[in-house]
Amino acid sequence: MAQLHGNKAHYHVLIDPNRAELLLEKAAEADQRPAAWIREAVYSELKRVYPSTVYNEAMAKDQVQWRSSIRNRIEGRAKSKADILLDILND
Repeated sequence: MAQLHGNKAHYHVLIDPNRAELLLEKAAEADQRPAAWIREAVYSELKRVYPSTVYNEAMAKDQVQWRSSIRNRIEGRAKSKADILLDILND
């Protein structure tokens, strides 16, 4: 079962050792961390097995959620800086 990590689903996957070595080789060839390589492989397989309309809709929803997450972080940092400035001015 997936655990939530922010807006993402976190899976713990066990991979047999010899195929894990193959994974490490492919990730190194792609200049990626193994988790990033696995993520791209999963996305590629999902894109292959689902109709493009279904996959593209899911991808578009993920992109909207990612942009919202980034916007919230930027707004949170700006608010934090403003609060610090107000504290300095009020002292």
